[in-house]
Amino acid sequence: MKGIKLGKGEPLHYEMGPKGAARAGVIGLFALIGALIMGSVAPSILEFLYETVERMMMRPQLGPVSAPPAVDNFNPGTAGMVIPFALLGAILGGFIGSRFLRGLEKLGMRWDKMEIGDRVTLFVGVFAGLIASVPLLQVFQAFDIPGTYRLLLIIGITVGLSALSVYALQSMADILPWNRNRGRNRRSGIKILDTNVIIDGRVYDVAKTGFLEGQLYVPRFVLEELQYIADSHDALRRQRGRRGLEVLKHMQADFPMEVGTYDKLAPDPNEEVDARLVRLAKALGADIVTNDFNLNRVAALQDLKVLSLNDLSLALRTNILPQETLTLKIIREGNQVGQGVGYLEDGTMVVVENGQPHIGETMEVIVSQVIQTERGKMIFAEVDVDEEAIRFEQPRRRPAPRRNHG
Repeated sequence: MKGIKLGKGEPLHYEMGPKGAARAGVIGLFALIGALIMGSVAPSILEFLYETVERMMMRPQLGPVSAPPAVDNFNPGTAGMVIPFALLGAILGGFIGSRFLRGLEKLGMRWDKMEIGDRVTLFVGVFAGLIASVPLLQVFQAFDIPGTYRLLLIIGITVGLSALSVYALQSMADILPWNRNRGRNRRSGIKILDTNVIIDGRVYDVAKTGFLEGQLYVPRFVLEELQYIADSHDALRRQRGRRGLEVLKHMQADFPMEVGTYDKLAPDPNEEVDARLVRLAKALGADIVTNDFNLNRVAALQDLKVLSLNDLSLALRTNILPQETLTLKIIREGNQVGQGVGYLEDGTMVVVENGQPHIGETMEVIVSQVIQTERGKMIFAEVDVDEEAIRFEQPRRRPAPRRNHG
């Protein structure tokens, strides 16, 4: 269906595209099959019901009861009896057809999202299972097995060996030739959350703005670490852990999030949490969301994409250049004699030379130097001499120049 067009005072009408027509055709075919099946079995069902009612009327303890005329003239093969069953079969068939199409669409979407290597693994595994089932089927041909049981046996052996072959190939994914070097280029869109970034809490605000696309994933070992911190005897650690659990609760309510689903890809509990996060991200082709500097470096060395909230915060800070003028409130003394310290709105610290006498005042300063560090920017500034002169010097009135009348 391409779209529904509603005009003012006009009847509802729509345009059916090729895809909608095909869908309607498949559902109609299922409805027709259901109607035929229910219509064909309707006489048998009705006859069974008629015999049941007749036996109930002829109970010995009650004595013979005369059947009503409708039962005496009962004919299960009449159209009036079959049509309701056919309509019921059409409804059930249409419902089954729509569910069948929906299942096919989901399978198609999953197939489209699969990597080429995974598709090859699935195809080779199914083919290997079919080849491996042939000798077993030849052996069972020698036994005298009824046709129905033989069909079930063939289906069971074929499906079982195919699933076993696919599982065996998936367990050896790292050494298969079509999976070589694919982890570097594969991106599944999954975002793995680290313990630190959950405790930090800013990830929830970033997710609400829409900058974290895709599925959010929290490993179970990260959740266990959060619970361990929340149960700590240290009041500060306990507060941080509980805040992290509260952040997870809000994120799970507002965003698609899974917990512990893919932990089997990093099963060793003896590994450190950071090592398991890196292993899990490599296996999934996922991105790690963190503000841990060391984890950021380790993951980057292994060609993993890291989304650091600290880097995002630094990138969003105002770009300050030397010789710019800033309006700043000096709030405390600096480390060196005569220095004052103030902060910009984004939290960047500004060290003001000769700013100590102006603590508590809001004034204009001139940026003299900007130093970029791993943790952010350090800005050094000087008090604007002209403004200081205006503040602390009284303006002198110059005498008017004498006119020479000679």
